[in-house]
Amino acid sequence: MTVDENSLKSLIDFTKSGSLEFLLHLKDNSYPLTHVQVTHSSVPVNEPTTRGGVYFSDKFAYKMKGTINDLSVVPLLTKKMLGPNTEFGELKITTSLNLENGPQNLEIHTNLTNSVQTPDSIELSMIIVKLESV
Repeated sequence: MTVDENSLKSLIDFTKSGSLEFLLHLKDNSYPLTHVQVTHSSVPVNEPTTRGGVYFSDKFAYKMKGTINDLSVVPLLTKKMLGPNTEFGELKITTSLNLENGPQNLEIHTNLTNSVQTPDSIELSMIIVKLESV
């Protein structure tokens, strides 16, 4: 994973306070991502491995959850999730941190691991694979 550890720690702290706005970028559209949580937790593997022959998973990962209230995104997400789909790809999410030395724009690249759809929203579970300042 390509990550700036200080940015990641700040991101985790800011998501706990709920003070950030996130946008999920798919095709030519952006979708607000709400109720975002970022955590560092274990992954159900006994050793570092390549999952599904597609992406690498260590024993611990930075995970991200968020909710989208626009169900028009569902067909676009289907092409991003690992499974029977051969077009598995990363999701790009952007946000801006207000740090002491000024704003820091971040691009968060994730792998979609699970989604749960309700009648009015979809909750995404993701693993962060890259975090960079832009």
